[in-house]
Amino acid sequence: MTAATQNRLLSINNYFYARGGAEVLFLEQNRLFEAVGWDVVPFAMKHPNNLPTAYDEYFPDEIEFGNDYGLGRKILSAQRVIYSRQSRAKLGRLIDAKPPTVAHAHNLYHHLSPSVLSLLNERGIPTVLTVHDLKLGCPAYTMMRDGRPCDSCKGGRLYNVAVHRCIKGSLPLSGLIMVESYVHRWLGLYADTVTRFAVPSRFVLETLVEWGWPRDRFVHVPNFVDEKRFSPDDPIGSRFVYCGRLDNLKGVESLVRAAALARQPLTLAGRGPDEARLRAVADAVGADVRFLGHVDKADLPAVLQGARAVVAPSECNENAPLAVLEAYAAGRPVIGAAIAGIPELVREDETGALFPSGDVEALAEALGRFAALPDARLAAMGAAGRAWVERDFTAATYRGRLLDLYRTLTGGRLQ
Repeated sequence: MTAATQNRLLSINNYFYARGGAEVLFLEQNRLFEAVGWDVVPFAMKHPNNLPTAYDEYFPDEIEFGNDYGLGRKILSAQRVIYSRQSRAKLGRLIDAKPPTVAHAHNLYHHLSPSVLSLLNERGIPTVLTVHDLKLGCPAYTMMRDGRPCDSCKGGRLYNVAVHRCIKGSLPLSGLIMVESYVHRWLGLYADTVTRFAVPSRFVLETLVEWGWPRDRFVHVPNFVDEKRFSPDDPIGSRFVYCGRLDNLKGVESLVRAAALARQPLTLAGRGPDEARLRAVADAVGADVRFLGHVDKADLPAVLQGARAVVAPSECNENAPLAVLEAYAAGRPVIGAAIAGIPELVREDETGALFPSGDVEALAEALGRFAALPDARLAAMGAAGRAWVERDFTAATYRGRLLDLYRTLTGGRLQ
């Protein structure tokens, strides 16, 4: 395939390093398409942690809300959150230099801003946006408030994000996001520019349809895992494992309390804003908790393969947690909260078990039950999960689904 005929993917995300789940998918997707000969051109925000790239001269300046900027910089950042002219101008230069066959965006809220989507639409570039959360309906991403489902903004009542101070409990931040959301809707920066939305879970897809989005704009594209990184044949371990952000919304405190109640050992892999409080809770309730901190990609398989079961205890509207697929790839069953997209990924008594989200006693009962199950039974559940991954959630399957979508959007003109 020559450079003149090579397919080119313009791959867009706020960050160009593995900051979170969306970034991991973005970077892995880039590698998948490079592996089959595509020219992948990234577009992201400048950041000191970014991976090396020949295209960073086209990246707009960094915005970090936690930084102590002066008043002038804060005002400029607020304007760029709503509509970044700099992102749009920089992307225009990049498109001129490297015209893409198709564009695929991931997270661009607040940093790059959807100003880039209107430019792609004006240039006639087919554009896919992967929906990693519920931002298209809820300005605060979650459709939850005070730990309960919330539909206050349904029907365009976006002022409620400021009324309830949904963004970090801050009226200024919530007010800014309210203005951002109204401007984006008025200008149609998502509704009128994105060709198709790729959605990892049916829960998020159906929820957004219920909130008024046309169903034919969405395509269900499940997440994937590189199953070859994992060995599913290791002996079943004794400790229950959680991998992810140490954040109360993820249900980690409930998990710590349930582990203490069930008298079961627990390992937490990850960092987050609630780590110090979780350590204090573990000490107070006498839980046997091992805090591993951040676990590198290369070390994660060993952590999961040494588990008795992996727990996904979320208390928020999860989309399609990658940790569940990684557990299956490692040959381990999953104990998952029955909330949002998690039940789609757990088959009761076949690949794991579900419990009511936030119910500490029910989670403790599930931990105790899995602790008492024979290792052979847990291995059988893990094997069922592994077989499911190999059938539906491999990297090759994911790439094939996107290629089919890209062919549709380009009229079959891919090389």
